[in-house]
Amino acid sequence: MNFSNGRIWPYTIATMIVMVFGLCVHTVYLASQMPVQKSDIYMTTYQDADKNANQIIEARIAFNKKYKIEYVSDRITQKGFVVKYKITDTDSNPVSDAKIKVIVTRPSEHKYDKELENPTYKDGVYSFEAIDLPAKGRWNIMAKVSVGDLDRFYNVKTDTRNTKVIPY
Repeated sequence: MNFSNGRIWPYTIATMIVMVFGLCVHTVYLASQMPVQKSDIYMTTYQDADKNANQIIEARIAFNKKYKIEYVSDRITQKGFVVKYKITDTDSNPVSDAKIKVIVTRPSEHKYDKELENPTYKDGVYSFEAIDLPAKGRWNIMAKVSVGDLDRFYNVKTDTRNTKVIPY
């Protein structure tokens, strides 16, 4: 084949179109193979959190009218870290019948997730068993607190290298 008389351009353009189409198909295939990650706020998929956003906000408002949650853990450490919460009613009386589920996770990386359930209750404070964190750095501590028929998500961002805790 002699391409010197200008016939190379149609072949080049056709090849580029086929390559772009192939890369698009490959991208769609790879994206469909990726798992749906949990939301870093509501312990559920992003789709469910988006679909139920109004109910979650209304539940938070109803919970806050009756109860107050405080994250009272000491500084987060990589070894022997204990998660603690204090739950009181609006009159500052301790609430002893709350159910708390906690997930300690790294932002956008769920392979190190630690689920904590069944805390011990003593002197108004709910404490979970000590855990060891597999890596230094940032961690999210996500809690779902239930008292009676009221639920509330309470999340904090923290870091093993820093003493600052940020509720969100």
